[in-house]
Amino acid sequence: MTAMAAASIVAACATSPDKISGTYVSPIQYSNYDCDQIRMEMVRISNKVAEVSGQQKRQASNDAVAMGVGLVLFWPALFFLAGGNDRKEELANLKGQYDALTSAAIEKKCPVAQEIEAARQAHAEAESKKKRR
Repeated sequence: MTAMAAASIVAACATSPDKISGTYVSPIQYSNYDCDQIRMEMVRISNKVAEVSGQQKRQASNDAVAMGVGLVLFWPALFFLAGGNDRKEELANLKGQYDALTSAAIEKKCPVAQEIEAARQAHAEAESKKKRR
């Protein structure tokens, strides 16, 4: 019984935003967009991803603190985990939309596609340098 209660409480914890991958969204829905419309939608989605990621990160941090306090000091604090401002599904959908927009931009050979690729390469190089240190 205790193990089941602990498992359900841990399952109620919000997931860190960097561990949430995008759900599949078909790029076909953006096939009628021109490059400027794709860019504007990518900016809008990107801003929303940043907003929801911040909220998700705060919720995950709050859940981690409540879990620590509950396990160490005061077990009733674990019931605060059952609440739910977990926005995992919304964030996964937004990330999927962004991926679909990226695919549409690549297919239409929009300049934003080259910018995204350059940013990805720069990020990969930065990560590679961090690992070498």
